[in-house]
Formats: sequence, C-alpha cells, structure tokens
Amino acid sequence: MNLPSRKVIEGSARAPQRSYYKSMGLTDDDLSKPMVAVSSTCNEATPCNIHLGRLAQHAKNGVREIGCTPREFTAISVSDGIAMGHEGMKASLVSREIIADSIEIMMIAHQYDALVGISGCDKSLPGTLMGMARVNLPSVFVYGGSIMPGVWNGKQVTIQDVFEAVGSYEAGKMSMAELISLENVACPSAGSCAGMYTANTMASVGEALGMSLPGSSTAPAESEKRNTICHATGKAIGALIENSIRPRDIMTFEAFENGIAMANAIGGSTNAVLHLVALAREVGIDLTLSDFERIRKRTPHIANMRPGGDYVMIDLEQIGGIPVIMKMLQERGLFNGDVITVTGKSMKENLDHVEAGISEHPHLITSISSPLHVEGTLKVLSGTLAPEGAVTKITGLSTAHFRGKAKVFDAEEEAFESISKGQVTEGDVVVIRYEGPKGGPGMREMLAVTAALVGQGLGQKVAMVTDGRFSGATRGLMIGHVSPEAMEGGPIAIVQNGDQIEIDIEKGTVDLKVESTVVEERLKSWRPIANRYHSGVLAKYASLVQSASEGAITLPAREKPR
Repeated sequence: MNLPSRKVIEGSARAPQRSYYKSMGLTDDDLSKPMVAVSSTCNEATPCNIHLGRLAQHAKNGVREIGCTPREFTAISVSDGIAMGHEGMKASLVSREIIADSIEIMMIAHQYDALVGISGCDKSLPGTLMGMARVNLPSVFVYGGSIMPGVWNGKQVTIQDVFEAVGSYEAGKMSMAELISLENVACPSAGSCAGMYTANTMASVGEALGMSLPGSSTAPAESEKRNTICHATGKAIGALIENSIRPRDIMTFEAFENGIAMANAIGGSTNAVLHLVALAREVGIDLTLSDFERIRKRTPHIANMRPGGDYVMIDLEQIGGIPVIMKMLQERGLFNGDVITVTGKSMKENLDHVEAGISEHPHLITSISSPLHVEGTLKVLSGTLAPEGAVTKITGLSTAHFRGKAKVFDAEEEAFESISKGQVTEGDVVVIRYEGPKGGPGMREMLAVTAALVGQGLGQKVAMVTDGRFSGATRGLMIGHVSPEAMEGGPIAIVQNGDQIEIDIEKGTVDLKVESTVVEERLKSWRPIANRYHSGVLAKYASLVQSASEGAITLPAREKPR
C-alpha cells in the first residue's frame, strides 16, 4: 500500500516527528500501521454536535480493531437554529467552506492515510463530504444522528413548531406561557433537528451517494445503534485502504443522480440542490440544475416527512430507514445499483437483503404507483426574474400558480420587522434581496421570516422570492437561490414595490411582469449596495464565492490573462 503517512514517519530524518507522536502515547507498533484521521464537528454550540466526541471514540475503536491507528481532530460547526434570524446566519454557509478547508488542511499537514468523518448540523455534513472529495483518500462519512421529537399537548413537535409559534404569538394566536411551554419540550436531547430538514436530508443523500454505510442515516443520536454504526464505520475504512477505493471512485455522476433521486423521494430540503452542486464541483463533475429537473420529473415523492408531511426521522428508522426507499426506487429502475459504495460492494449488493415492503406503513411511505406526488419535490424554476435558476419545494403547496404585488426588502431584518407589524398581507409577493452569496454575504436562510408568515396564517396566502436560502423546515410558496443575485445585477435587483410577479409551479417559471424596456432602463441606472464587510472572513468569502447556481462554492481569485 502506498501510504502518505510513511513520508512523515519512516527514516532517520523523521525522528522528530516520531518523537512528537510518542509524546502522545503512540508506540513504534502504532506508527507502523496506517494512520486514520477521525474527524468530527463536536462542540457545545449546537445539540447536533455536542455528542460527536463520544461517537468519535466508537469510530476510533473500530479503526483500532482493523489494525490501523486513529488520530482524532475536530472542525468547526455552526448552529443554524441559533444563528437564525440575525447576523449570525451570514456565517452558516461560509462554515461549509471552512469545514472543508480545515479537513483538507489537517489531512495535508499530517499526511494521514484515510478519513472517517462524523458530523451533525446542516453545513457540517456537506462540508465534511467536500473535504473528503478534495483530499480523495479512502473515506467514510457517518452522521451523528437526529434528535428525538418532543411532545407538546399530546403531539410530536420539533424546532419547526417553535419557529412557527413565534408568528402565532405575534398574531395573538398563542400566549407567552404557551410559547415557553413549547420551547421547553421541543428539543429533548442531543442530535440534529428531527424532521426531514437539511441535516437529515443530507444524511439520507450521503447514504444514497454510497459514502455512508447502508442504514446509517436514521438511528437517533443518543441510541445504542448510533454507537454501533460509528464503530462499524471505523472498521469499514480498512477495506477501502486495502483496495484503494477513494471518494472520487464512489461519487460518480451516477451516484449524484442517486442522491438527487433520494432528495426528491423524501421531500428533502432545497439546500440539497446547493450542496450537491458544490460537492459535484469538488470531484470535477459538471452537475447542472437541468440534471435536477430531469431526475425530479422521473422520481416520485413517497416519504411523508415533515415539514411538508407528518413524520420524523425516528419513524423512518423504525421501518427500515433509507435502504427501504433506495430498494423501492431501484426496483423501478429509478436508482442505479451498479455504483460502488464505501462497503466495497455495489449499491445493489448492499440492498439485496432489504425488503421494499410498505404495506404496513402506507401513511409514512407510499407505493411508487400511488405516491404523494407523481414527480419529486425539489423544483427548479427559471424566468425573467431568475434567468440562471431558482429553487422551491412543492410539498404541502395548495396552489401551483400565484400572482401578486411585490413588497421589496433589501435585508432579512427589514422583512421580518414588516411581517411582525402585520404589514405583509394576503396576495403579496415578499421579495428579499441582497441576501445572496455575495450580497449577504453568506446567503442567509429565512426560516424566521417564513415561519412568522406561517404562524400568522399567511403560509399559503403570500409568496416569497429571495436570492437567499430557506431552511429545510421552511414550508409554503417560498422561492430561493434566485440567480443571478441582486449584488451581481440580476433582475431581482431592480424589482420595485407594486410590480407584478407571477409564479407558475407547473410551468417552472418565476417572472417579473414588467416590460423588458423598463427592466433595461432600470438596470442602466442600477448600482449595487455598498459592501457590508470590508475585512475578515465575510469579506474574504464575498470576494471568492460563486453564484448559487454553481453551488455557492469559493474559487481562488485569479489574475486576468494579459
């Protein structure tokens, strides 16, 4: 085996390096073995990650059992929920790049031979996978698991209910005592948010990509099964090292098609589009928004999961998890079984023992012949307001067509204040701009805003269009990722209060109903807003980040050719 670690450990010139390792308790025998990094995003910032240090120990034990030496390190992770609704959310998408950067840096600096990556919150999952893609060393991804749902007034509740309850309280539909009693029980343990929000979506997608062990996505964060999964993940790295199976062998174009199919079948988060495009760029695959539409149209929506449905991740775990859905799709020719996975086997081989029966659980998973929606849920739109594309989720929508007057805001805070004061009314199209990757910077999620609308009873009575993003917990006619963004002079930049905007989900269009000559005149006089940050990480990000249609990846600034 050609092990990178040998460049660090072997030979007389490497005595100082061996000395460092021995100071940490390693022996010559330990140093003779492959060195496997065990990365986690453990911290006390978020319940999604607080337990990952413990899970890392189970993974390390698995690494030791197969005759390798584990070395643990951590990367940052932002709590999207705690960052939501204020300046902190600008850091969320930026953290994805920093996580990938930090994993890449640690692997380069120490020349580890392989990687087990454990993560829990929204951006830490794609960030970890992107780090794996960059270093392209034998790697296995493992999810930290989801939180259990809370129980309030006899019903299952999640953090989504708390965000929406804020709007209910402001509309006078809920008392402060009720709001506090809900917040006290909504998040009863460690783990990522319980519904099919972004973290659980990306965990499911990671399994569909073949980068996680089969059945590893749905077990709760604090279950004994989660410990066992992490131990098995540590052991799985051995075969990948021995056979030199690397992320770019696994994350092929066909694997990405499987990931897109999974995101649509489960009614997953719109963030999956952004993250899959970014991940594809890291492995050198040209995945486009048209690929998402092509696969969406052939993939039925069959999992009745929150926020658009009724169930949470533990419910899916109890009927067999993601392998059941993969098997159902594969049997109908909607899922490629020939792709290689981290088990060293094909996806079909992994699923051979799985039964794709749903007769006992028709309310949770429907049959493919009688789905919740005939086509998948992650709809890509285009039109005069979004020439390079936009994304919405169709689960739970009561209408496929909406036309209304624009109510324009140049920042999320402005929109939230207006909504809180009851100034957004039925028939409005809320436009929030300068919240894109460059303009924000950071492409904030708008859960506080969208949840406030839902809580006020306006979730199906207004629409929203933004160059920012939405949380996986968002529901309603909410269109995000509008590209080009306002900061780049996209048409969203010149929308004025009272302009008519028309959204047609069936046609896949979002249009500004203003004469093209008027648009051209407005664009001539348009100037971007002043940069909001002039130093530090957000300024750096704004200078490097690409369009949402390109996954909002960061690319080095390059000199123009002479």
